[in-house]
Amino acid sequence: MKFLFDLFPVVLFFGTYQIFPHFGPKEEAMFYATAVAIIATFAQIVWTYLKHRKIDNMLWMSFVIVLVFGGATLLFHDKAFIMWKPSVLYWCFATVLLVSATWFDKNLIRTMLETQLSAPDRVWDRLNMVWAAFFAVMGFVNLYVAMNFSESAWVKFKLFGTLGLMLIFVFAQSLMLSKYAEDKGN
Repeated sequence: MKFLFDLFPVVLFFGTYQIFPHFGPKEEAMFYATAVAIIATFAQIVWTYLKHRKIDNMLWMSFVIVLVFGGATLLFHDKAFIMWKPSVLYWCFATVLLVSATWFDKNLIRTMLETQLSAPDRVWDRLNMVWAAFFAVMGFVNLYVAMNFSESAWVKFKLFGTLGLMLIFVFAQSLMLSKYAEDKGN
């Protein structure tokens, strides 16, 4: 459910981008979609606070980045800012994973998954590094698509391409970690 909740602004961004040309000029669709994404992310913050009385740091980081890059897109009427946003967010995730492990001796992947898995420290360290590398690569892939394909192709990639790559990556990780998940029950 959390995964679907995290996709909420992206799905609304995509939907707005696809539907808006039926109501206004196609060249304005990205700007309306950006405004919707900002509002949807703010709604996530409010809903999360009302439900849990606490907001996860990653959600705050996502909100700040969408607000800054989305705001710049709307203020300067320049689509490049919102196209950079996913890359910046992915690179922030990668940096947080690396910095927390290196300087604070805190493996965030372990923190999120240790209730489901019992694995040796070396596996947790490798898993943290692999996730950091994945996010770093995703940032570059996003920029590659944004700079080398049409705006419409980038919008589709933002939802379907990143989701597909994420699912493939998670599936591969699940296969690798399945023996540790089974060991937890013993």
